[in-house]
Amino acid sequence: MSRVKSGKVTHARHRKVIAKAAGYYAARSTNFKTATQAVDKAQQYATRDRKARKRQFRQLWIARINAAVRLFDPAFTYSRLIDGLNKAGIVVDRKVLADLAVREPEAFNAIAAQAKAAMVAA
Repeated sequence: MSRVKSGKVTHARHRKVIAKAAGYYAARSTNFKTATQAVDKAQQYATRDRKARKRQFRQLWIARINAAVRLFDPAFTYSRLIDGLNKAGIVVDRKVLADLAVREPEAFNAIAAQAKAAMVAA
């Protein structure tokens, strides 16, 4: 049986990892073994943080909505607004509500007024 040399394949694989590690500090961008570890860890962080980003944005939207609701009426809270929206049958997600609160306060206040009226009626 003939001997199999894997120089081309190995070099291509190494080059692929080194390319992903471009911009890393010191040996992490040049040394294959260290670069492999750094790239693997970076991919773990990327996977984890794709989920974390969704949580962080939801927290941001809720904080913005709560602040806008408190400006509308200091006694009205985020949770009461959401309950009022549900009772009024208004279906608006938090992302859109937060955007309205920041960019169009009048429209947000109109929605909040409807939610408050639904709370009182129920």
